[in-house]
Amino acid sequence: MAAPLVLVVLVAVTVRAALYRSNLAAFISERVEVSSPLNAWKRVVEGLALLDLGVSPYSGAVFHETPLIIYLFHFLIEYAELVFMITDVLTAVALYLAIQDFNKVVFKKQKLLIELDKYAPDVAELIQTPMEMHYIPLKVALFYLLNPYTVMSCVAKSTCAINNTVIAFFILATIKGSAFLSAVFLALATYQSLYPLTLFAPALLYLLQRQFIPIKPKSKSFWLYTMQYAALYLCSLVVIICLSFFLLNSWDFIPSVYGFILSVPDLTPNIGLFWYFFAEMFEHFSLFFVCVFQINVFFYTIPLAIKLKEHPVFFMFVQIAIISIFKSYPTVGDVALYMAFLPVWNHLYRFLRNIFILSCVLIVCSLLFPVLWHLWIYAGSANSNFYYAITLTFNIGQILLVSDYFYAFLRREYYLTHGLHLTRPDGTEAMLVLK
Repeated sequence: MAAPLVLVVLVAVTVRAALYRSNLAAFISERVEVSSPLNAWKRVVEGLALLDLGVSPYSGAVFHETPLIIYLFHFLIEYAELVFMITDVLTAVALYLAIQDFNKVVFKKQKLLIELDKYAPDVAELIQTPMEMHYIPLKVALFYLLNPYTVMSCVAKSTCAINNTVIAFFILATIKGSAFLSAVFLALATYQSLYPLTLFAPALLYLLQRQFIPIKPKSKSFWLYTMQYAALYLCSLVVIICLSFFLLNSWDFIPSVYGFILSVPDLTPNIGLFWYFFAEMFEHFSLFFVCVFQINVFFYTIPLAIKLKEHPVFFMFVQIAIISIFKSYPTVGDVALYMAFLPVWNHLYRFLRNIFILSCVLIVCSLLFPVLWHLWIYAGSANSNFYYAITLTFNIGQILLVSDYFYAFLRREYYLTHGLHLTRPDGTEAMLVLK
């Protein structure tokens, strides 16, 4: 499997290197779908210029990245293109290794449940075989490296690529069963963009399963392990934040980064749901609705944790998708990360209801983004309503896609235990309806 992975990496690097040298690089870096006020490269360059002049990069209202990012590029600014290509490759390799290990766990669990007669007798066609699972890690790497969204983020030098790398290493550490590294990378991801805090729950559930600790609130071992993992996470986060303070000798980065993410003061158009709504909002009501919009990312974590406590990796996939849809400043790079996981769930394809239509919606919306932007900003023959309409359609498409996978996952799990051929008490064929 190493040779195909190397080939995919070489193709991906070649495509990125060619685009860096083309005239498209400047056009892509200016696209609002690819760069946001949080992760745009030109804002990082502005922050570096202020740092070189001995001025705090957070003294203005331009730079909103974390101190570790600005100090990273303070030393590597000459090799920025190489850094972004390496981060994409590292993300793909981390996801490849994580899914490789996950498939082994799935196969062992599946084998155990078959031996214990936990599956219905007529569900042989739903069981995943080693042959079917063999190429899934490669497909995941391929879906990430050659996804146009990922390529554009890399070419635009959006720091979203670095966030994705940190999350990928967090996923790898979690699936490998390393609580310490999982907590450290989760703390780094939270430090970078705040919203990965919600990934604490699926990581904890997976690690509890690895340790064979029952997920029961009355269990002492459950609470002990939860407190240990939470302590590792919080200590790592405190250390990273204190390191940032020592680098800058100031706490200015906290309101400039996290305050900016939560209060959404910059209403530059993007592929998210916030900008248009708050541009039209009376100032008096904005705080209330900012809270309502921000709660969306965190609101679904507990219900999902209850429903998917036995399936933490699928829970993680859904949660990453929710973050990419409902965060305040999303870009296509965020979408690319959860889309890389779609090959992992290819066994759900038979239960998906609208996959073709939703795929077409997402592709058409991606093509219409620059068209409607041109009509609004340059041609003057459209207005912000047109651009927001396509943004709204894109996000509805993503929500329906994730919902479709969620429905398909629950349906397959039900069939595994109750059988494919459901009957009513009177012997007639029954139809499965999930409410």
